[in-house]
Amino acid sequence: MLSGGAGGCLAQQAPRCCAPRPPPRPAQQSQQQRRRRAAALPPPPAAAPALQQQRPRRRQVACRQAGGAAAAGGGGGAGATDDPDVGGEAMATLEMIEAASSAAPPLLLLNRFSAPRWLFRTAACLILGGQVVARICRGKIHWRNTRDQLQLVGPKSLGVALLTAGFVGMVFTIQFVREFAKLGLTRSVGGVLALALARELTPVVTAIILAGRVGSAFAAELGTMQVSEQVDSLRVLCTDPVDYLVTPRVLASMIAGPILNVLCFCMGIGASVLLADLVYDVPANVILDSARRALSGYDVITSCVKAWVFGLIISTISCAWGFTTSGGAKGVGESTTSAVVISLVMIFVADFVLSFLFFQGQGDALKQLK
Repeated sequence: MLSGGAGGCLAQQAPRCCAPRPPPRPAQQSQQQRRRRAAALPPPPAAAPALQQQRPRRRQVACRQAGGAAAAGGGGGAGATDDPDVGGEAMATLEMIEAASSAAPPLLLLNRFSAPRWLFRTAACLILGGQVVARICRGKIHWRNTRDQLQLVGPKSLGVALLTAGFVGMVFTIQFVREFAKLGLTRSVGGVLALALARELTPVVTAIILAGRVGSAFAAELGTMQVSEQVDSLRVLCTDPVDYLVTPRVLASMIAGPILNVLCFCMGIGASVLLADLVYDVPANVILDSARRALSGYDVITSCVKAWVFGLIISTISCAWGFTTSGGAKGVGESTTSAVVISLVMIFVADFVLSFLFFQGQGDALKQLK
């Protein structure tokens, strides 16, 4: 009975021991899946430099194995690996790989070097100016855009420029008449005023107006096109941005600058004559006759040359600053402000250089007023 009972118990327990295992828990399945996914993933980015360092070694080993295999195949027996030609080729390949690997660090250092922004923009301005001059000399001009930009630089800027030149002429008339009347040199007021306006005041004032109105517009417009990738779209359409955008603006400024300069000079003289006749009882014919005797053709030519150079400087700097804009709307604002400031500084620097070249030595213009 006991044995029978024990056997029955064993018989009843046997199916329990031989029963299949239950399926793994969801936690175990997820852990196994994570391990498999982790094994299938590529190495992390931090391991990329190590792999790059191992590549030259693998290439060296591969070259040695290739050299040995070529030597074994070419020799066909023992002592074939002692062929000097095969060994020389393998060594030459190895030396080339080592030289390339040794030259990599300087190239990496050169890539990490970043020039200052002011140096980059200065170089871009010089290169852009050279490209524009070359295209103008070759006749590659987009005339429709040039006409549109000429309207912006000329007629739309004429009112502000004339108003400024008129008040500048009246201010200097007050100072000159007040001081010259005490010396009895009222007849010399027109000549001195004409020389001051023609040589210095009118070109500089006109350039300042163009820098504030036109230069800022050029920098903001091209900067917006640069950050919104419209310039890249022109390149995709096989259109040169320098021919389509920069050359018309520079050419329009170079044409309109001397014309505005002459008109502003006439406005300044006219305002001076009006103020002297109405306020200080100096006849208009006295002012005009004195100005005619003091001025010469050389003064008018140098004044137009100054205005031409100032127009070239303003347009080139504004376009270069616009083309090098980055950083969205904030970058556009910074580029516009910087373009106007740099243009004003370069106007005064160029004015000093040109005045030093044109008016060296003693002058004899006031001798004609005696």
